[in-house]
Amino acid sequence: MPLSAHHLRASVAVSDIGEAVAFYEGKLGLQPLWSGPSARITDGGRVYGAGGGPALNVYQSATAGQSAATLATWYVDDLDQIVDELVSAGVELTRYEQFDHDAKGITARAGGGRIAWFQDPDGNTFAVEADL
Repeated sequence: MPLSAHHLRASVAVSDIGEAVAFYEGKLGLQPLWSGPSARITDGGRVYGAGGGPALNVYQSATAGQSAATLATWYVDDLDQIVDELVSAGVELTRYEQFDHDAKGITARAGGGRIAWFQDPDGNTFAVEADL
């Protein structure tokens, strides 16, 4: 059976699972579906749901924050509302010099639509974007 027939889940390394839980659950409002060990770290991993199923695996690792690329993107209907909620929860949006951002930190997306980025405490980059 080809991989296209299976669900895909993004995995993100963090340096401190306690700090990550405070961010992902406290600031982003993600609900853990389950927790478990990460390598030799008891309770060092979490799987969070999004869009009706497991979507994001967060685990403690020494390789945390080593990618400058966007690791996962949430596709939303009302980008302004989501950005307002994130900022109200204490999430700081990331602004890149090569893009023009509006007052909220949202920029035009290549091919149409709009996008905003933010980082977790380890510098892992995420995005929220909308087609409108």
